[in-house]
Amino acid sequence: MSAPAGRSPVTYGVVVPTIGRPCLRQCLQALDRSTGPRPREVVVVDDRPDAPAPLEVPPVDGRPVRVLRSAGRGPAAARNTGLRAVDAPWVVFLDDDVRVGEDWAERLAADLAAAGARTGGVQGVLRVPLPADRAPTDWERGTAGLEGAAWATADMAYRAEALRAVGGFDERFPRAFREDADLALRVMDAGWELSRGARRTLHPVRPADRWVSVRAQRGNADDALMRRLHGPDWWERAGAPRGRLRRHLAVTGAGLLAGLSALAGRRGTAALAGTLWALGTAEFAWARLRTGPWTREEAVTMLATSAVIPPLAVRHRLAGWLRHRHAPAWEAVS
Repeated sequence: MSAPAGRSPVTYGVVVPTIGRPCLRQCLQALDRSTGPRPREVVVVDDRPDAPAPLEVPPVDGRPVRVLRSAGRGPAAARNTGLRAVDAPWVVFLDDDVRVGEDWAERLAADLAAAGARTGGVQGVLRVPLPADRAPTDWERGTAGLEGAAWATADMAYRAEALRAVGGFDERFPRAFREDADLALRVMDAGWELSRGARRTLHPVRPADRWVSVRAQRGNADDALMRRLHGPDWWERAGAPRGRLRRHLAVTGAGLLAGLSALAGRRGTAALAGTLWALGTAEFAWARLRTGPWTREEAVTMLATSAVIPPLAVRHRLAGWLRHRHAPAWEAVS
């Protein structure tokens, strides 16, 4: 694809953080097959904490892919490692479990060529394939939410100048959760604009066990940091769903009251609080199950996890508040 008249070709680099999952090979192979202007360089950042052997990756465009290490410090630190290594005006971040479209590079070039002088980032269009023969599970629906997510770094191109102006990713976010929303808010607060492009990227649902939604509750600690950095309205500004923390607080409180009342011999209070806990837990499980596939496996998973998610969500949110209660609010440097 040639550049529009009077405009030089867009130059970009690609950064892919990984923990060594097998899907990395498919990600790089899809990038290699895409048609259009080629990246100046592709950098894979190996974020395995204890790598027993060097990461083996396929070449892209017939050239070896540069592999760096970030020692298990999380995706934010891994992306910063890649950002420091890329010498290009645009840096495209891809997750290792995505597969770019066949014309992705061509569409990317068009997205970046159309960017205005104050455009700091351009998001790709994510598509999550769901089963055609049954209703999606709770985990599959959660992954499908990426299709409407704002500024997800599964496929997000940033102007390197904008990233360096705000200091890159905040490495206090240790998970693949909220670090992209935090960066987007800081970039916009610094006076840059973010837009959505037309390039398309597939984000398959990765395999997961029954307890994946329970482990995901650790992200509530990151929500506490987001509130500290960006204020109580960060949800709206980042285009993020509000979540169920208030309901989780109520259900957890009812369960705690039931237990304490039972120990104190206050049977009436214990029975009432226990009933409220059971109703709240049942409502949560039904909300997750009613649009699902109605298999025995999914029903058992929803019932089991719906009982433990509310107290864990509250626990992680409280831990995050305690950990980050003295973090200074973000202020753009003029």
